[in-house]
Amino acid sequence: MFETLPLLPADPILGLSIAYAKDTNPLKVDLGVGVYKNDAGVTPIMAAVAAAEKVRIQQETSKAYTPPAGYPGANEACTKLVFGAGHPAVETNRVRTIQTPGGCGALRVAAELIQRAKRGASLWVSTPTWANHIPLLGSAGLTLKEYPYYDYETHSINFAAMLETLKQIPRGDLVLLHACCHNPSGADLSREQWNQIADLCEANGLIPFVDMAYQGFGEGLEEDTYGLRLLSSRLPEVIIAISFSKNFGLYRERAGALSFVFANEAQANAGNSQLLSVTRALYSMPPAHGAALIDIILHSDELTKVWSDELTLMRERIAGLRVNLVKSLNQLQTQRDFSFIANERGMFSFLGLSVEQVHKLKNDYSIYMTDTSRISVAGLTAEKLDYVSSAIVSVL
Repeated sequence: MFETLPLLPADPILGLSIAYAKDTNPLKVDLGVGVYKNDAGVTPIMAAVAAAEKVRIQQETSKAYTPPAGYPGANEACTKLVFGAGHPAVETNRVRTIQTPGGCGALRVAAELIQRAKRGASLWVSTPTWANHIPLLGSAGLTLKEYPYYDYETHSINFAAMLETLKQIPRGDLVLLHACCHNPSGADLSREQWNQIADLCEANGLIPFVDMAYQGFGEGLEEDTYGLRLLSSRLPEVIIAISFSKNFGLYRERAGALSFVFANEAQANAGNSQLLSVTRALYSMPPAHGAALIDIILHSDELTKVWSDELTLMRERIAGLRVNLVKSLNQLQTQRDFSFIANERGMFSFLGLSVEQVHKLKNDYSIYMTDTSRISVAGLTAEKLDYVSSAIVSVL
């Protein structure tokens, strides 16, 4: 049977990590993988998470299955974190939240439920979007289409083209939107642009599907939810996929959540039963450890503050690296203005380099990034920043 299966190429980003690990150059820099790193180049366990794990070890008395929807306390805390206190959709009991194996699990479960409700439904994604959106959502059977988003020439959102395309989308189609820290461009919608999208979705009957993988890494925990809270307050149906890999540093624990806003309470109850049926067929029960830590942290005022303060430092560190990278690049040359990097949010940015220039950085300087010249700013350190800047300028 299996002799018919061809060998597939390595995932481009994971392949970069493997090549980086084998590189013996002491100056090597990994700007490919999308994980947060501190100035020592380490992805740390957050202080609040470490404290919560101690509590968890003391309190856990069983390894029995969790409920199908996951920890009720974690789901309740997640709903409050995402929607805020007193949100009308929550107050009218139209929101249902379940735990999922990471943000990837949330995206796939949502796609499976959409497929049950409307087989082959059309989902519009931005160009570009996170590469894994395509296999996660498309292999569930959804029809994927594209709307323009990022202008590589101006290093900004082409909002006029985006809006013009969204106006042509048929009623009932879904639109995938990044809540904040757009991956891979770092170019985020403004509040005024979110307002216009909400107007359009409401007028034309479009269903927003919001991917929020970086809450707290853009402008702040509250600020980064502006768009999804607005859409959820005005529209009958909204889907929100949530990841806790970045803002809690729980990458390997696969902690995520999925929230559906339904038109009314009866539909919410029916939809939730279908959600649990989908997860039963996919993975039966969700993992426990990450969600338990979130439950502990978000139900402790002390640990919530520790977590929020550390997240603020992480966000400010990335913003500072952006500013310093721009300063370094612009001081070394005048042929290209890199100021756009400082105006973006989150981990990622496109440098605007050719594939040949990217390969030269890897081969000559051991600086690793994707062929699109998307870099993870969080992979920079103060020690390596000038080295990276000089290398980039050398290949321009």
